[in-house]
Amino acid sequence: MILVLLLILIIVILLLTHLIQHYWPVIPIVAGVAAKYTCSDVFVAGRTVEQQNTVDIGASHSKYATVTIDNNDLSATASIFGFASRKAIYRPGLGATLISGLTEKQIRSQKFNLPSPPNVDQDNIPWPMGDKTVDDSVPSNINQTALENAMNSLFIEKNPKLPIRTHAVIVVYDGKIIGEQYASGFSKKSKLLGMSMTKSIIGTLMGILVQEKKLNIDEPAPVPEWININDPRHFITTRNLLQQASGLDFKEPYSESSDLLQMLFREGDMAQYTTSVPLKDEPGSKYVYSSGNTNILSRIIRQQLGDKDYYSFPYEKLFYKIGMNSFVIEVDASGTFVGSSYAWGTARDWTRYGLLYYNRGVFNNERILSEDWIDQTVASSDGDGGGRYGFQFFLNKPATKDTTKRRFPNVPTDTYYANGNQGQQVFIIPSEKLVITRLGATKASDSEWGADEFLAAVINAIK
Repeated sequence: MILVLLLILIIVILLLTHLIQHYWPVIPIVAGVAAKYTCSDVFVAGRTVEQQNTVDIGASHSKYATVTIDNNDLSATASIFGFASRKAIYRPGLGATLISGLTEKQIRSQKFNLPSPPNVDQDNIPWPMGDKTVDDSVPSNINQTALENAMNSLFIEKNPKLPIRTHAVIVVYDGKIIGEQYASGFSKKSKLLGMSMTKSIIGTLMGILVQEKKLNIDEPAPVPEWININDPRHFITTRNLLQQASGLDFKEPYSESSDLLQMLFREGDMAQYTTSVPLKDEPGSKYVYSSGNTNILSRIIRQQLGDKDYYSFPYEKLFYKIGMNSFVIEVDASGTFVGSSYAWGTARDWTRYGLLYYNRGVFNNERILSEDWIDQTVASSDGDGGGRYGFQFFLNKPATKDTTKRRFPNVPTDTYYANGNQGQQVFIIPSEKLVITRLGATKASDSEWGADEFLAAVINAIK
């Protein structure tokens, strides 16, 4: 009997050892996801822990964690069954930062030169600089019933196991809001996370930096870690980074072994982590989507400008010039904007951003971004597989290998869009005079919320 019990004990110990070895590496990541997203949701977006656990981005990880909010400390702490406690702290103007790499004291002691938002009441300022819609009439060529039916369809859940969870949708035709709808608990004042739409923001900031003649994107990227000419990464250009053709062996999938999750939820300096990734392909030869590339771009902007100007740069040169007054880009523990993933703004602010591109870089009678940069943004990269990608924007063009297929076959080929995980998208469709924004927390496969059908229905509504 004793031998049987010993054998059972040994089997249990071996099983537990195997489980710990297999799952332990991901436990701190899951706790980090819960702490980071909850801290952002509560202190940036003004939502609740319960909402984070049920309908918001990151909910699939947060449900496994125990999260404590400290309103005095402005922080969120998460653990998994009491293990791997992780903490994120909120700082006004900077959003939530997960404590990684540096101590909390070191992070809290950092100083930032942040500008104050414009002291204006946007409710009394006409759209698009403000939120006042002067004329509520719909243009005569719009089939309003068809448009409303198209928008309503985005708020109907057809598969409870794979909810699309649309939070907001806005349709702008020829600069005018012709449709706007929000899920329960959300409004035009709600700040929503754009996820990888933040990459497009970084692409825009790069364009502004280039037009100010502070960077040449066709020279080797100014990355200190690659300065040695014998390092094969030395020849990666800024253009390669913009077009997701750096050649770095960065693993993007959302899995426990991915570079993406390691970078976002274990590293204090995300750009530095990515610069350590080895080269896999010749720079410029192959399109491989990578959040790491964009965080390197964000740090390049920081290094070119210096900290004195870096933190005010996106606000003074872009956001506040086009009425994106609610906008916040969060920083990592090193103080670099997390350009891959962490920008927050209202649905209207994201739509204003789309309008800047629709208007060819002009907003409120001021040129913000050069037409040349926009033309380069919507031009396909030369790298294999890059036919659907430009400068940190996705394109609705055929892939380079299969010229018969497009991402959205029922939508014009001149369509391009900022794109984020779980269905965050801002579409610019110049030929149809449309800018369309959709935000949510979609769990359907490939973040598919029915975009192709919806966009086609909107286009048909204006014929």
